[in-house]
Amino acid sequence: MSQIQESNRKPKMQRFTFKDFEAMFPDDASCLDWLRAYLYPEGIFCKKCNAITKHHRVASRPSYSCDHCGHHVHPTAGTIFHKSPTSLKTWFHAIYLMASTRCGISAKQIERETGVTYKTAWRMFNRIRTLLQGDGEPLSGPVEMDETYFGGRVKGKGRGLKIDNKTPIVGIVERKGRVIAKTAERVNSHNLLAMAREHILPESTVYTDEAPHYSRLKGLKSDDGKPLGYNHRRIHHKSKIYVMGDIHTNTVEGFWSLIKRGIGGVYHSVSTKFLQNYLDEYSFRYNHRHDTEPMFLTFLRQVSKAESVG
Repeated sequence: MSQIQESNRKPKMQRFTFKDFEAMFPDDASCLDWLRAYLYPEGIFCKKCNAITKHHRVASRPSYSCDHCGHHVHPTAGTIFHKSPTSLKTWFHAIYLMASTRCGISAKQIERETGVTYKTAWRMFNRIRTLLQGDGEPLSGPVEMDETYFGGRVKGKGRGLKIDNKTPIVGIVERKGRVIAKTAERVNSHNLLAMAREHILPESTVYTDEAPHYSRLKGLKSDDGKPLGYNHRRIHHKSKIYVMGDIHTNTVEGFWSLIKRGIGGVYHSVSTKFLQNYLDEYSFRYNHRHDTEPMFLTFLRQVSKAESVG
């Protein structure tokens, strides 16, 4: 293989097997030690001593005590693990299971794998997903924007078919980059343009299909009246034209396919109430698909997004 071919190869994500998981997190104590090291990389700040002090592990509870004044600090406070009767090892195991598959895992499977009740598995399932929400950073460069519908069956055939029983989803994706997917109450010009204004940086080239909702995208202005300068390129799907040079929406449509096959194959159906949580999970996986760190550790490091208190 030539040096040019070698340099163009993307680094692969490191493998992290269940054997690796067991070696790294054999018990609750090891999980708590990891959490402490991650949430307090500079050491634990003691509120009573008003300084970073040495702390030792308290054997009778999941906390650390200041060597000087005895003040207790709980690393799980303010995180998704706070006041949970479920063991920390089981929480970490559930995160490992969710991160170890490309298409996700059902709460029923978490119940089988960890031995908790279905009610506990479902609660853990949704709490873990709260860690996977996007960072809110806008997208830039060539981006594609499209909408799709998820849920019940389409009623009728041809023009005038009804999709009232489906949930609209709007997606924006950078080519070879990140994606943002959001549920919407309705697909109309107001909602689509508002999403573009919020999530696409000015001067970006935006690729869409021929839907009339995007007609005013090129002249769109910011909230303070400044032109956003979008370069709008369209592909005409109704004419059975799907690619014309670099004009296409194949990237975002590929993401829709990933979501629909994943949800349909693993979860079978998802209610409108929880659909955004599932979109966040699939978007998170997509946005970190080129990471070299194991996906499990990437999931785990999102714990810091919760408010950690002493």
